[in-house]
Amino acid sequence: MDKQAFWKLIDAARTDAEPHQVAARASELLARCPEAEIVTAQQVLWDLLAESYRSPLWAAAYVINGGCSDDGFDYFRGWLLTQGEEAFARALTDPDSLADHPAVREAAAEGLELWDEEALSIAWTAYESATGRELPADSFTISYPALDPSWDFDFDDRKETSTRLPRLSTLFD
Repeated sequence: MDKQAFWKLIDAARTDAEPHQVAARASELLARCPEAEIVTAQQVLWDLLAESYRSPLWAAAYVINGGCSDDGFDYFRGWLLTQGEEAFARALTDPDSLADHPAVREAAAEGLELWDEEALSIAWTAYESATGRELPADSFTISYPALDPSWDFDFDDRKETSTRLPRLSTLFD
C-alpha cells in the first residue's frame, strides 16, 4: 500500500462511517486486504505521522484543544488523518487554515477537543482482525524530524500564538 491507496482507504471509510467512526471503519476495510498490504499500511501511517510532526501544527493543536502534550499531539494528528488527504495537506501547509474546518469550528463553539487515538492503530487493528496475530513489531519504523526552532516558544503565550495563528487564536479566544 502506498500513500495514494491509504488516502483512498480513508476516503472510503469517511463515506461509510460517522465522523467519530472513521478509524474503526478504515480498519474494517483494511482487514479485507492481503496481509502484506495491511503491514505496509502501517508504515504509510507512520510516515504520515512523521510528515505531520511539525511545530506549527503542534501549536495549532494546542490552541484547538486548549493544550497538547506529546501524546495529545499524536492523537490530534490521528484525528487529522481521518479528515482525509485534502484537509491533512492543507493543515500541513497552513495550520491556521484549520479555522475553516467544520469540525474545528464546532469544537470552538462546543468546547470540544479533537483527537483520535484509534486512528494511530488502523493497520494494527486490521492486522489483528485479519490474522488473529499482532502486527510484527519489525514491520514498521518511525523517525521524527527535528522540530522547527523558530517555533520554540511557550504555546500559552497568547500574543505570540495569535501572531502566528491569528484565525485559530480568534476562533478559540
